[in-house]
Amino acid sequence: MVSIEDYGDYETEWCPGCGNFAILKAIKQALTNLGKAPHEVLIASGIGQSSKLPHYLKCNVFNGLHGRSLPPAIGAKIANHELTVLAVAGDGDCYGEGGNHFIHNVRRNPDITLIVHDNQIYGLTKGQASPTSELGMKTKIQNHGVFNTPLNPLAMAISLDCSFVSRGYAGDVPHLTELIEKAINHRGFSLVDVLQPCVSFNKLNTFKWYSERVYKMDEGEYPLDERVRAFERSLEWGEKIPLGIFYEKDKPVFGDHLDVLKSGPLVKGKPETEKINELIDGFI
Repeated sequence: MVSIEDYGDYETEWCPGCGNFAILKAIKQALTNLGKAPHEVLIASGIGQSSKLPHYLKCNVFNGLHGRSLPPAIGAKIANHELTVLAVAGDGDCYGEGGNHFIHNVRRNPDITLIVHDNQIYGLTKGQASPTSELGMKTKIQNHGVFNTPLNPLAMAISLDCSFVSRGYAGDVPHLTELIEKAINHRGFSLVDVLQPCVSFNKLNTFKWYSERVYKMDEGEYPLDERVRAFERSLEWGEKIPLGIFYEKDKPVFGDHLDVLKSGPLVKGKPETEKINELIDGFI
């Protein structure tokens, strides 16, 4: 039987009060609730405070380049589709540097879960505006205020027909845990965008600011595969900010078309080296 202690308890480098602690707790609890043992799980990350999260978990980990959490996650899932694969990233990491990977993996629909720590700021590099920063937000770099239109990751994902789109809040761990469980159980590309206050560099979108605005959407408000309704709800932002599952749809998964995977995970197969050896011999 899996317990939360199986995932370890490590000293972190996050600021006291950081919303990342809640996300770490929710991920550990979700994996435990689903009975996933550490050796059955791989978490891939890029660069940033969010991407340090796998360092604080006892499981399989791949820590890669900035904006590149998704490529190794997908490679690992194809090589061993029996693994439960998660990718974690920040809003700058995923929607900025990694925006191209985000868009095209929505199209591919690999069976992985992407958890984005969306704090609307670059935390590791000390407070620059990110793709999701509010209009007018002043930072040490954007001292006249942000003038670029904030990216709406949920609306973008839904417009591209992402098979699972949701939003959680670091101030509500039980609800976030439930969302992560449902995302992992969904077969396909699952987005969990997490509103995660940065207590050091984002003085606008604080825990107080979010707590006065977030609310859970009513289950059954609309069929979750109605994309237009989901898109309309994703545009709600400001005085009221909805949380929950916005869109869910069954779609073919990337890898289903690969006959080589039907006999089992690639990592368990016996390499066939004859043709490779012939090619190598041809260069000698």
